[in-house]
Amino acid sequence: MPAPVRLADELQRAAALDAADALAPLAAQFHTPDLYFCGHSLGPQPRAAADRVAAELRAWADLAVEGHFRPHRPWADYTRPLAEASARLAGAEPDEVAVMHSLTVNLHLMLASFYRPQGERVRILIERPAFPSDRYAVVSHLQWHGLDPRQALVEVAPRPGEAALRPDDLLERIAREGPRLALVLLGVANYYTGQVFDLGACARAAHDAGALAGFDLAHGIGNLPLGLHADQADFAVWCGYKYLNGGPGAPAGCFVHRRHFTPARPRLAGWWGNRADTRFAMGDDFEPEAGAAGWALSCPSILALASLDAALALFQRAPLDALHAKSLALLALFDRLADLHLPPLPRLTPRPHAQRGAQISLALGPAAPAVQQRLRQAGLVCDTRGPVLRLSFHPLYHSFRQVCHCVERLQQALA
Repeated sequence: MPAPVRLADELQRAAALDAADALAPLAAQFHTPDLYFCGHSLGPQPRAAADRVAAELRAWADLAVEGHFRPHRPWADYTRPLAEASARLAGAEPDEVAVMHSLTVNLHLMLASFYRPQGERVRILIERPAFPSDRYAVVSHLQWHGLDPRQALVEVAPRPGEAALRPDDLLERIAREGPRLALVLLGVANYYTGQVFDLGACARAAHDAGALAGFDLAHGIGNLPLGLHADQADFAVWCGYKYLNGGPGAPAGCFVHRRHFTPARPRLAGWWGNRADTRFAMGDDFEPEAGAAGWALSCPSILALASLDAALALFQRAPLDALHAKSLALLALFDRLADLHLPPLPRLTPRPHAQRGAQISLALGPAAPAVQQRLRQAGLVCDTRGPVLRLSFHPLYHSFRQVCHCVERLQQALA
């Protein structure tokens, strides 16, 4: 049997790590219920969110429609600084990012622009399992074009008996599809397994095959170091409520590489994507705003943006390399303690750091819901997806001592 956790010893070591952690003060800027390890599903609330939402409610009360053009943070331009902050996390140029709509709406907008089946080049390649909403969207576009998803959808799965998809298998399949492939669409961090794919390698493989490369960063942004511009992704989409901590249903993000900033690129149009300087002229002809903002459709929810604004402001206070270094250190501590003090647990998440981010998925089988419930009763919040228990670690609000407590609660729940 694994040795019991000597919590005093482990906590002493973890306390020393916390004392040396330059990011530790940021944890106090969040409301974190209990031991919260479910940021892969919904991030905790930034303490500043309530004040920022309240400020916009006051502006609405005091100014009504004139709030769109007030001197300080006019609603008509409210998304611009949020897009700039998001671009920093995405590794993009500021004009390549727009904050708008929701993840699947943005994915549909991107598919309308970038999935252009021609001749035999009609197939879309995704990983299996992909996030269900992504798959629904892809299948609907194939059907929209009169194609049979059984022929035009390519799903690359792990080998039989293996939990994770081998990176070489993914790249080989992209190459093998060759002239039949129109688009590669991958979740950079898989929602189920926690596996991370090499975005740059996948984009290069797609382009070498003559296809475009798009990415779902719902589990990637705020979690992984990203370089969308340098890695030549064609487009990407993400939500604002997981690792970004923007609140339930927070506004989403969208990336379009600037090489696609051309009127020849087809798109679905809406008035908020029109040029900002002529938008309120209400002209008949659509003139897209420069950059990714030209893909927006409708005016955004300012109250929802205010909450996301509070969350992104906390990321602005942290160097990107420090965020990544702490994330790796939190995972390394969990690995060491789990190996020492927990029974062997089947992991879906690969061990190498290059193939994982903040999430760890444990394949507990039918016992997963009961284990999750015992953890909740012990004050630890995580979630399950079928037989899989999911936990995640966030450098902005987790301490090394909390990792110790996580392993202790797991040991008790698995006993």
